[in-house]
Amino acid sequence: MISLQTAIAFFGLSVLLGLSPGPDNVFVLLQSAMRGRKAGMFVVLGLCTGLLVHTTAVALGLAAIFAASALAFTVLKLGGAAYLAYLAWGAFRAPVGNLSTQQLAPTSSSRMYGRGVLMNITNPKVAIFFLAFLPQFVNAGAGHVGTQIISLGFVFMLATLVTFGAIAYFSASFGQVFQRSLRAQRALNWIAGTVFLGLAARLAWSQR
Repeated sequence: MISLQTAIAFFGLSVLLGLSPGPDNVFVLLQSAMRGRKAGMFVVLGLCTGLLVHTTAVALGLAAIFAASALAFTVLKLGGAAYLAYLAWGAFRAPVGNLSTQQLAPTSSSRMYGRGVLMNITNPKVAIFFLAFLPQFVNAGAGHVGTQIISLGFVFMLATLVTFGAIAYFSASFGQVFQRSLRAQRALNWIAGTVFLGLAARLAWSQR
């Protein structure tokens, strides 16, 4: 098991990383602003589930495959880029008007959760980041290495839940202001679509 001191230090660093600009927190911000606080929180839960997958992959050594295999890395990143491009297309085509609860109902909580999971697990850079980041806090003399990595992964997920949850909460309030104006809604949709396209391009052209 990891020590309390290691857990606290790792948690603090993870919070700082969560607050730094990146695809995941930008994704949370936009979804919360466009669809509300509840939708944003389910995206956050989906992202945390994706982190669980990456943590397990590192503990089992699977992430090393993506770090070493150019083909595996390319297939996964292109899949993630395609999904982001699909979200951009949906944002550009999103209707504007009186955004009542009934109009937003088709985007269910489970669908927003699924978006978060896909957003995270189709980004191979997260797997490689975990492969490089988590082992730095592992003490070989403190017990089973795999157990320590899983413990660190849960600490990272907790930090992500706190930081991304705060982003979802405050950006939803920001989105409510925009939703009162048709012009602002159109602008938000185009901003979201443009950002999603930018993230797709960034992921598609990313290198290991």
